[in-house]
Amino acid sequence: MQPNTLIHGDCRYALRDIASASVDFVLTDPPYVGRYTSRDGRTIRNDHWTWLKPAFRELYRVLKRDTFCVCFYGWAHAEKFINAFRDAGFFIGGHISFPKPYVSGKRYLAYQQEAAYLLVKGRPGKPGYALADVIHWKDFPKNDLHPTQKPLSVLLPLIEAFCPPSGTVLDPFAGSGSTLLAAKMLGRSYLGIELDAKYHKVASRRLATAQVNPATVARHAQALTLQ
Repeated sequence: MQPNTLIHGDCRYALRDIASASVDFVLTDPPYVGRYTSRDGRTIRNDHWTWLKPAFRELYRVLKRDTFCVCFYGWAHAEKFINAFRDAGFFIGGHISFPKPYVSGKRYLAYQQEAAYLLVKGRPGKPGYALADVIHWKDFPKNDLHPTQKPLSVLLPLIEAFCPPSGTVLDPFAGSGSTLLAAKMLGRSYLGIELDAKYHKVASRRLATAQVNPATVARHAQALTLQ
């Protein structure tokens, strides 16, 4: 698969076209396997657990040795995600919380954070700068492009921390393309896969029309270094 490509397809099968040990970092926000429905009635395709193990086995294969994967997940089905991670060969290197300035739902608790696991393949060395395991969610959600759209402000520091400057970022659940756009903004190559034709079209258009200013990229990199 050529760099800076967004494929329309099921990642369980599309990942087979990516060479083993060719990707520097995976950053992804997959379905939380809870059959989610947004407040305006939108749903997520493939929002069930059967894809978990085959997808993460492929992700482990395509990652280079001594690299990282950051995966958002749904806490209510954490055991399914953890089993898939470990079955693939990853070990859990950390857990990241994203506190929000708003409540996104209520049951026994008021839900006010997102979370992700830092997964490790191999034994990478410790970085000179360790990213904090709490990254504040500064943006209120618009979700106009996708019902579970993540803000660029929480994706940029993850790419800066875990993908080398000349590396390739892979998102096999690309949605509206936010991860891929963040990679482009930071001067990284990207590969994406999206199952839903509607969101594949949205992400493709977004990536094609995004204007990346080199000065903006430099400011992002400097700000992240100083955090």
